[in-house]
Amino acid sequence: MTEQRYRHLETAENPRDLRRVAIDPVTRVEGHGKVTLLLDEMGRVHQARLHIVEFRGFEKFIQGRPYWEVPVLVQRLCGICPVSHLLAGAKAVDCLVGVETLPPAAEKLRRLLHYGQVLQSHALHFFHLASPDLLFGFDSEAEKRNVLELLRCGRFRDIALEGIKLRKFGQEVIRAVIGKRIHGTGPIPGGMNKHLDAADRDRLAPQLDEVLRWARNGLELVRSLYLANADYHHRFAVIRSHFMALVTGDGGHELYDGRIRVRGDDGRILFDGLCDRDYTGYIHEQVKAWSYMKFPYLAALGPEEGWYRVGPLARINTCDFIDTPEAEAARREFLRLDGGLPVQASLAYHWARMIEILHCAEKIRDLLADPDLYAGDLETRGSRCHEGVGVIEAPRGVLIHHYRIDDDGLVTKANLIVSTTHNNTAMNEAIRQVAAEYLDGCELTEALLNRIEIAIRAYDPCLSCATHAIGKMPLVVDLVTAEGETVQRLVRHGDGAVAAA
Repeated sequence: MTEQRYRHLETAENPRDLRRVAIDPVTRVEGHGKVTLLLDEMGRVHQARLHIVEFRGFEKFIQGRPYWEVPVLVQRLCGICPVSHLLAGAKAVDCLVGVETLPPAAEKLRRLLHYGQVLQSHALHFFHLASPDLLFGFDSEAEKRNVLELLRCGRFRDIALEGIKLRKFGQEVIRAVIGKRIHGTGPIPGGMNKHLDAADRDRLAPQLDEVLRWARNGLELVRSLYLANADYHHRFAVIRSHFMALVTGDGGHELYDGRIRVRGDDGRILFDGLCDRDYTGYIHEQVKAWSYMKFPYLAALGPEEGWYRVGPLARINTCDFIDTPEAEAARREFLRLDGGLPVQASLAYHWARMIEILHCAEKIRDLLADPDLYAGDLETRGSRCHEGVGVIEAPRGVLIHHYRIDDDGLVTKANLIVSTTHNNTAMNEAIRQVAAEYLDGCELTEALLNRIEIAIRAYDPCLSCATHAIGKMPLVVDLVTAEGETVQRLVRHGDGAVAAA
């Protein structure tokens, strides 16, 4: 596996005659990507880039479809975070039917659905994908770095099982609200299609004490691992950035609905109370020829200074408080790491992620006891308009869905900016920092190159969701005979020029 994934490639296109090393594919992430490094004869790193090598065209697929179908269609972007796209799409469709405020029952059902989604997604990422690196060590054998080996190891078996059961509980919350754990239905224009069944409450509620205990154990595990390894905080993939997240009107942690806040790397609030529907006025995007993923930035600061991070670390750094007591106590301890300033280390994402798992478990406990989930109006309507924007905090960060429709209610244009896209520049900066700190001038080994992947995994990227571009895209088309011989190749470069290769 090592020989196949970590390839040393000579490139005739490189005028400086640098050696190209490819990590292909990047493992234990959702979707397909690769990393390329350019090294000189002394092994010094001259370039490190994350490339997204698949393309998905959901912004085109949904054009011509009736607007009420769109939330169910866009959730097919992903099997890991379908609820995030379902809810962002539903919020955009609410705008299309002129709904500003949902009935309490409908909003609380959507929130319950969302807390289940964030809980299960965070548990999947940390326990299944990221924790083997932290528990076995960055330099452990590649064959050991997986959840099955955690289950086989007596030291880690219990925590791995708790992580698996945490995810299962989150999925059961989703199933209770929308009928299926993956790709269910529930949100409709202006509301929800059914209440929560009391039988589901009676099945889920008794599990909450155990779920909260598992969440506390996971949080303590990450906390102790982080504090025991100074490199995690001071050396490994530590990059300075701004942070963007939704917050409530009084600055609280928010996952479903709020205003956008940007906190600078020095802790100052740069922008606050930004309306999600006006995002095109303050978020612009770059396209680069070597990736299908766009590079967003804050228009007021420009592409060089205006990039930012989103996701659990951004949310914990950006909000003023969390409205559940145990998660708030954990947030306060977390922010003491840097004296109240935003925590910048990429591996701190894992600690922030576990704080949010605890928060979601607390919110699910409270919501299951709320009578609004079981009775009351589920739908409201207003006057239909031609444009709608829906923004939520997906597990990985700010997620934007933007649709336009014609007089017949058919989609004419769609734009999606997903969480992983917001983090694109940050992930590239993180791998550059790791390459310069750990790989520069060294003989490359699988264990050293694994550090690049660990930096990427800290962001929990969903590459399938993030792969699309605007304008002209680089493309290679091969004409291959039945015998497998390539008889012609055409290349379209990032500038749109097409040439035979």
